[in-house]
Amino acid sequence: MANRTIMLKNYIKTAWRNLKRNKIFSFINVFGLSVGLACCMLIAAYVYSELSYDRYPQNADLIYRVSLKTIENAGVSEYPNVDVAVAKGIKDQYPQVAEVTRLTGNKPSFIEYNGKKFKEEHLQMVDSNFLKMFTIPLIDGDSKTCLKEPFSMVITKAFAKKYFGNQPAVGKSLLVDNDLYKVTGVIDKVPDNSHFHGDAFFSMNAYARNGKQTWSNIGYFTYIRLNKNADPKKLEASFPNDLVKKFVVPEIAHDMDVSIAEASKSVNTFLFYLQPLTDIHLHSATKYELEANGDIHYVYIFGALAIFIMLLACINFTNLSTASSAKRSKEVGIRKVLGSEKSSLISQFLTESVLLTLGAMVLAIAIVYLLLPVFNDLSGKHIRISFFLNLKAITIELLLSVVVGVIAGIYPAFVLSGFQIISVLKGGTGSDKPAGKNFLRSSLIVFQFAVSTALVIATFVVYQQLNYMQHKKLGYDKDQILVINDTYSLRNNLDAFKKELLRSPQVVNATISSSVPGTGVGIDGTQINAKEFNDKGGHAEIHTDIFHVDESYIPTLGIQLVKGRNFYPSYPGDSMAVVVNEALVRDLGWGKGNPIGKTIVRTARTQYTVVGVVKDFHYVSAKQKIAPLMLLAGHDINSIMVKVKTSDIKGLIAGMKSQWDNFKPDAPFSYSFLDERFASLYASEQQTGKIFTVFSCVALIIASLGLFGLAAFMIRLRVKEIGIRKILGASVSNINMMLSKEFLKLIIIAVLISFPVTWYAMHKWLQDFAYRINIQWWVFLLAGVIALLVAAITISFQSIKAAFANPVKSLRNE
Repeated sequence: MANRTIMLKNYIKTAWRNLKRNKIFSFINVFGLSVGLACCMLIAAYVYSELSYDRYPQNADLIYRVSLKTIENAGVSEYPNVDVAVAKGIKDQYPQVAEVTRLTGNKPSFIEYNGKKFKEEHLQMVDSNFLKMFTIPLIDGDSKTCLKEPFSMVITKAFAKKYFGNQPAVGKSLLVDNDLYKVTGVIDKVPDNSHFHGDAFFSMNAYARNGKQTWSNIGYFTYIRLNKNADPKKLEASFPNDLVKKFVVPEIAHDMDVSIAEASKSVNTFLFYLQPLTDIHLHSATKYELEANGDIHYVYIFGALAIFIMLLACINFTNLSTASSAKRSKEVGIRKVLGSEKSSLISQFLTESVLLTLGAMVLAIAIVYLLLPVFNDLSGKHIRISFFLNLKAITIELLLSVVVGVIAGIYPAFVLSGFQIISVLKGGTGSDKPAGKNFLRSSLIVFQFAVSTALVIATFVVYQQLNYMQHKKLGYDKDQILVINDTYSLRNNLDAFKKELLRSPQVVNATISSSVPGTGVGIDGTQINAKEFNDKGGHAEIHTDIFHVDESYIPTLGIQLVKGRNFYPSYPGDSMAVVVNEALVRDLGWGKGNPIGKTIVRTARTQYTVVGVVKDFHYVSAKQKIAPLMLLAGHDINSIMVKVKTSDIKGLIAGMKSQWDNFKPDAPFSYSFLDERFASLYASEQQTGKIFTVFSCVALIIASLGLFGLAAFMIRLRVKEIGIRKILGASVSNINMMLSKEFLKLIIIAVLISFPVTWYAMHKWLQDFAYRINIQWWVFLLAGVIALLVAAITISFQSIKAAFANPVKSLRNE
């Protein structure tokens, strides 16, 4: 044991001396590996954050969200929320369901306190047991009773600070949209890794008691907690008979005025299903989600990216260590003459490798600390440096350092320990293999540049797709459209305010609407069918989205009418008129005929006459297929969109604010621009593209460092050949070409390998987008040229240096 300790100390001492002796080369080696480790750690933190979503509640693995899937003529539509009566119905029907709770989603409201008024966007209405099911503890108040009473609310600590300062919040009251709510509890905050967030939670009791208990609509995010022995698959399989047949079918028959037999077709087309709570963030992406979710595909992509960068860093480390091995050939020869065994030499070099890796890990943590704010901005995360410095993380980092050190150092260790004594002591390199003929070294460089080229291609494709979505023809004009928010606060003065706006020569047109294209906010929806099919005994039911608009909506946004007409306020009959999009015409089976004048049935008592058809336009993200849409005459009062034509935007907005204030509304003047709202739809993809670009560049740099090391090693082996060629008259360009061509052949092979693999991977990625680009051939050509240029520059630095060297120095030992 004592001998082993002495030997280990000797290994460490020798390793440290060698590192000090080759300071520049050691720094390059450590820096390259540390960059790879830092990138791997940052990506790992991102992946861990994504995978940790919704795991904070107790019994998270027993909690499921009840979602809805409808099968229609045009395909399958999915909704993350269900109707008001579903939660209680499931609880009453199934003893294996231990608990149910509901949430209605963000409810923007105006809150008044002490004469001050604020607009709050993140307010939720929930059942009384909601916080308990999601294990969100109170820091003040009684968790058992805090949301049981009508008009009670629980707020976050930051929300309480905003309104009440340092005074206790519990017991105080806030005026919320003219209803007085009492604060009955305070929480710290909803965890960051949750699929929902809120600043305040209102009791649903007062609201739910007044509502009709229906089953066939949507609007309530419903969660159930199962008993430990319950089988969610069996439970889900029983929904068609136990829920749809019993509750949904009679409701559809009544609303649509069809027979029970006809409505019973819904048993196979109206499907409730269970979604595990921990799957929501990464596996659910409907247009009605509470917040923008992540994507499991990106987790896989970034996980693979971390592995590849780590492999590239290890290969880089290996190549640089191999390149420096020639300098130590005499040391190895002398050690062998003095009796050192191969195993002890391997141990010595592996010790040096692990020491270098440990140093690289320390530097990597420093790099992470410096880059973490930038990475958080890029990724939208809130990762703290403490994530990398807790005991568990440090243990993993030490183990990773040892593993990487062994993996990266094993090949150089065997190369160094395998040097031939006679060749070394005679001044040779110690290797009997011809330069450039080592299969493993060639394979390493091919792998590095295949991965690097693939990442460059992927980056180009990601940015092309983002550019395509952002500049795709939307079917409406988003430019120079100013959106005035909270117009419901004008109440009866809304039309008068619109008329005031239209008097300005800077205003082209204005429209009052419930929904703003591209935001997904204010979209209503319902099941409909065509009366002509109903009368013939058919039941061609589809789901459609609904916008409540006035007669100015279509001209203000420049939406194209392809058939029929717009609404006319002078026509009394237009109160039940509807303008539909082409998608609705196709899905209802009217594609070959003229839909004008046809009747759409919403319920037996609610029917609409089609007066116009507009060309399909992207009213939600271009990632999603355009769904059926009805534009109903008669406006809602959420917002006014104003088409403007002026270079003096500041002056125009100041004038609008003055006009707004003249009507003394309950809310302050608030506005945004439609093109900015549209751009925000792709914030997640833009973040992903930026992260991908950064790490692709890092991968290319690491690969270049590896090539730099390999070039140094290969040229060192051929230094005498280069000297002889120079004496015989070879020029610098001749020598540069001779040394470069072997490497460039490897790069060409790497590029060719990367092409089909990357095309397949990016083709699969693009399938997630309803509207997507075709991958162009020039992307592959450009990526290949970039890889070749980077490689040529890297190699030329070493080869030109060797070509200018004095041949006398390289041949003096001969």
